[in-house]
Amino acid sequence: MVRAIERLVKMWPDNFYVSSQSREILQCPLRNPVDLFHSETIVKICAPMVRYSKLPFRTLVRKYDCDLCYTPMIVAADFVRSVKARHSEFTTNQGDRPLIVQFAAKDAHVLADAACIISPFADGVDVNCGCPQRWAMAEGFGACLINKPELVQEMVRLVRNQVENPMFSVSIKIRIHDDLKRTVDLCQKAEAAGVSWITVHGRNVEERHQPVHYDAIKIIKQSMSIPVIANGDIKSLKDVKDVHQKTGTDGIMVARGLLANPAMFAGYEETPLRCLQDWVDIALEHGTPFACFHHHLMYMLERITSKQEKKVFNVLSSTSAVLDYLRNNYGVH
Repeated sequence: MVRAIERLVKMWPDNFYVSSQSREILQCPLRNPVDLFHSETIVKICAPMVRYSKLPFRTLVRKYDCDLCYTPMIVAADFVRSVKARHSEFTTNQGDRPLIVQFAAKDAHVLADAACIISPFADGVDVNCGCPQRWAMAEGFGACLINKPELVQEMVRLVRNQVENPMFSVSIKIRIHDDLKRTVDLCQKAEAAGVSWITVHGRNVEERHQPVHYDAIKIIKQSMSIPVIANGDIKSLKDVKDVHQKTGTDGIMVARGLLANPAMFAGYEETPLRCLQDWVDIALEHGTPFACFHHHLMYMLERITSKQEKKVFNVLSSTSAVLDYLRNNYGVH
């Protein structure tokens, strides 16, 4: 197993890991993310977000009291089959822990293979059973899996059996059914198969902007003996506490709220200037592509700029122009 891992490390480019520390990464003891849920505090989690929850942004939110980060969703079959996909889809370093890699999968063996490949560099995998996008559902990924509890069970069991380290977690992220009994049945079957925890986005597959069904998340939590995480429409630290109170869940996962304010978990009502400076420093250090660098700043400035200022900032087309704007308007260098 160690030799296989070392061969995989050689296949990856330097930015997959800090090359001078690659041996340390291989020998670094795996952290057990389940231990996070044994504390009395709410576990605060950065959601898997396509294009956005990559290493630079994960580095930023970890500076502001984020306990656990997920990667963007990665298609497991592509990851297993293609070195190019591994190069482009996953980057990490030693500070990027604890880390959960989320996979889209429809075959238990492919998922288990992906989990084995990634296991030396992360603390667990998550199966996306909640993405409602048509392309994902058409491919057999995402939210269609909530209607295939036996397949979800098989996925969990196979990852458990094939990843050698018992501390490596396997979790699922789901949406709810209209008939909540079906959701509870799915969750209980996943628990019986050995799932580490379950994240529940409190909407069904058809719902987008409708209110989140926190009452449904509460019922699911009461039906389980493993940790349950609540997700959906959480935009401030007050919301984190309120949703925790409503649902009794063990953790709170946030997506758009963190994009708008990466310092949210630290109690800031809006993005502080220090956070803007941190993002500039981190993004430049990591060589973040301009579009990603700019888009994150657009989200961060959303609540603290006027419409006119947005019109100016959002059409900037180079890193130097953005840096000039931030320096002149916010004193960020």
